[in-house]
Amino acid sequence: MRVNKKYSCLPAEEKGIHIINIRAIEDIGYDQHESTLLNSLSKNPDADCKYGLYFRDGKRKVDYILVYHYKKSSSGKTLTRRVHHNDSSARSTKQDQPLPGKGVQLEMRESEPHVDYHEDDKRFRREEYEGNLVEAGLELERDEDTKIHGVGFVKIHAPWNVLCREAEFLKLKMPTKKMYQINQTHGLLKKINSVIQKITEPIQPKVAEHKPQTVKRLSYPFSREKQHLFDLSDRDSFFDSKTRSTIVYEILKRTTCTKAKYSMGITSLLANGVYSAAYPLHDGDYEGENVEPNDRKLLCEEWASYGVFYKYQPIDLVRKYFGEKIGLYFAWLGVYTQMLIPASIVGIIVFLYGCATVDENIPSMEMCDQRNNITMCPLCDRTCSYWKMSSACATARASHLFDNPATVFFSVFMALWAATFMEHWKRKQMRLNYRWDLTGFEEEEDHPRAEYEAKVLEKSLRKEHKHKETDKEKLTWKDRFPAYLTNFVGIIFMVGLTFAIVFGVIIYRISTAAALAISSTPSGRSSVRVTVTATAVIINLVVIIILDEVYGCIARWLTQIEVPKTDKNFEERLIFKAFLLKFVNAYTPIFYVAFFKGRFVGRPGDYVYIFHSFRMEECAPGGCLMELCIQLSIIMLGKQLIQNNLFEIGIPKMKKFIRYMKLKRRRSLDHEEHMKKKQRYEVDYNLEPFAGLTPEYMEMIIQFGFVTLFVASFPLAPLFALLNNIIEIRLDAKKFVTELRRPVAVRAKDIGIWYNILRGIGKLAVIINAFVISFTSDFIPRLVYLYMYSENGTMHGFVNHTLSSFNVSDFQAGTAPNDPMDLGYEVQICRYKDYREPPWSENKYDISKDFWAVLAARLAFVIVFQNLVMFMSDFVDWIIPDIPKDISQQIHKEKVLMVEVFMREEQGKLQMLETWKDNDKKKGENCNNHGPRLSRSHSGSLSSCHSYPLDV
Repeated sequence: MRVNKKYSCLPAEEKGIHIINIRAIEDIGYDQHESTLLNSLSKNPDADCKYGLYFRDGKRKVDYILVYHYKKSSSGKTLTRRVHHNDSSARSTKQDQPLPGKGVQLEMRESEPHVDYHEDDKRFRREEYEGNLVEAGLELERDEDTKIHGVGFVKIHAPWNVLCREAEFLKLKMPTKKMYQINQTHGLLKKINSVIQKITEPIQPKVAEHKPQTVKRLSYPFSREKQHLFDLSDRDSFFDSKTRSTIVYEILKRTTCTKAKYSMGITSLLANGVYSAAYPLHDGDYEGENVEPNDRKLLCEEWASYGVFYKYQPIDLVRKYFGEKIGLYFAWLGVYTQMLIPASIVGIIVFLYGCATVDENIPSMEMCDQRNNITMCPLCDRTCSYWKMSSACATARASHLFDNPATVFFSVFMALWAATFMEHWKRKQMRLNYRWDLTGFEEEEDHPRAEYEAKVLEKSLRKEHKHKETDKEKLTWKDRFPAYLTNFVGIIFMVGLTFAIVFGVIIYRISTAAALAISSTPSGRSSVRVTVTATAVIINLVVIIILDEVYGCIARWLTQIEVPKTDKNFEERLIFKAFLLKFVNAYTPIFYVAFFKGRFVGRPGDYVYIFHSFRMEECAPGGCLMELCIQLSIIMLGKQLIQNNLFEIGIPKMKKFIRYMKLKRRRSLDHEEHMKKKQRYEVDYNLEPFAGLTPEYMEMIIQFGFVTLFVASFPLAPLFALLNNIIEIRLDAKKFVTELRRPVAVRAKDIGIWYNILRGIGKLAVIINAFVISFTSDFIPRLVYLYMYSENGTMHGFVNHTLSSFNVSDFQAGTAPNDPMDLGYEVQICRYKDYREPPWSENKYDISKDFWAVLAARLAFVIVFQNLVMFMSDFVDWIIPDIPKDISQQIHKEKVLMVEVFMREEQGKLQMLETWKDNDKKKGENCNNHGPRLSRSHSGSLSSCHSYPLDV
């Protein structure tokens, strides 16, 4: 049986490390395990192996951990105690004995008590899989004597020859001995850079990787044939822990165990519970008095601490520890946060401009002037009475803070800002690719997922059952059609559910406004609009947060039933579905207020009703922009505060507390176990598994939408996003360093599909802001009045121009106010906001010419604004090169240097061959000159001359 030779490649004895043959011990009744285990014993095992970071010999580093559950019997504990107490006798009597044969094994199994066949199946699969890992060159060590009951750990180490082989297969770029000087700036630029470095020195992290480099090692894909090119003076550090774990993970994915025709890789084994977890180890502890210096501790001090929020991130160290994919996420988040600084400053200036000019705004002054005595029509039927426009003075003044000419400039600025941000990130990404040796890196096709392999196997078994010839099967669109149909119906249903909830909130607003209007207190009637708006937005926020979590789970389920082939396909499809559902969920209430509220109201005497009883709600006299601002600010701030920060801090803390209480209960049961210090792999096992970067990107992309899509209505959005991101960076960093298991490092040269989503949001933002400025705000009606209808070239009379008149005798039966004398006088004519003919005209209440003039101006503005800003954005894209000039020069220089290295190597080989030929020729001539004499007296020497080339 192959399992019996699983650990044969390991040394039998190495500094007190001993391989105990458990099969041999079974013969004398000490244990009932049926697998070959490797148990290591030493006088101070935990200190020698640095508490789990190394094998028991203290030399071989643990590169990966496999975790499994088993049923721990009392005999297992007996064995452990006996082995520890009698290790000398065990070594002398049993270590060198051969393994028992198959007959003995069968006899032993018949005598063993009945055990769970499901557990047996798992154990057999583990044995076969681990045997295949050993055949692949990995070295394993098992540990079941841990503080966690019923949990075993398999430690994996990749020796040097395996690392070299896999590095060549993966085409990993490794630094060579050749070093070259990085091109430095000269003249004025050099002085400017030195000044900037001195100014920013206090905010630079104190890590070696972050210091500016003047010299760089030339990198080349690793090759065993060209090992002489690489600096192998210190083999232990040539492949860092991130690279070692990546190599081991590639072997784990490639290795399978075959039971009958069922092939299972590590993903399938994890999915079927054969192993419960698989992860690389953290470098060590990050807190404590006697903690040895390590990258994790350095990251915790210089990155994952709120006290260093003002410093740059040590991105190179993040990449060194977590890999390129996670490094790129935090680099992108850092660039995005930096770019929010100028946007926040401009937004604050726009807001302050609105505050400074609010007392000079003629339309709001006219609305607040009680001498105008403008009587407005009721806001609801029967229960609402007439009201004075001056009662909406506060709303009108507040609207000017966000609805002023500066917001148009800010919308154009933010569109250009988004284009500049994208270009800046592309350039930063290229710099990182050059620094991290990712130039020329191409992602290869990933291994099939476990679910895909299982589905293909099920399909092939069905075909075999029908006696058909089976080639290499794969899933076609016909196999996935039920899943595609389910996806389509599910997404349509979820979008419809979101619309239904928004519609329900609209009904709530209308009914609550009507109910509050009945209030007998004047204060209650005056605050109806504010109360209804605030409560409705809070309801929207709660629903959005709940549905966000629900939609995340549904998107994952819909993606799983599609059975994508690779992890990359799975991730891209999941991102698309989750983004679509969460985008609709977050922005539907805002779209309603911005573009639909107040558009389909009708007019007094001919209102539009829902369910024949509820009148459609109207915008305030100052327009819907103020309400849009309230809606946007509460949803954005609420999502960031509750969902992004409170959930990210609170839920992990709660899970950590629950795990702590469980461990405390176990420790109280076994005091002896409690006294032992935990191994590194036990501590990491209790951490949360890494769930991917999709949630982290998603919350930032949704925030980017809040910052860009409706920025015309809320100029302070970039400021609140900046404050959130300063906390978010350190919060995510703390989570990655202290609360999550170490992720497997993944190579990536860009942020993937997220970049396309960002570009799409940036383009959509231009269109939406154009419609917000032209249709939601009063910017266009003011311009039309100023240049077409104003008598003196000022805004005096604008409010009166936007109001139409209505004769109260034209109310429909049963819709007139119950108390027409509520204002203290009889009302004959009331006003409402619309462009319609007056009641004394021939075509009374028809849409007037002014409406068509304003509509034409609005549409013209949308077209001009959209095309102008799009052109300016594309111009910014064109004028800023994607690859910085100095980086392109350095890449070209690397290629030239690499060619020179190989040319010198070839020249050296040719010179050596020529030297050998010259030496051979000289020796031959010497032999020919002394040939007669040597043939007579020294024939042996002659033969040695002729044999020289063979010796060489």
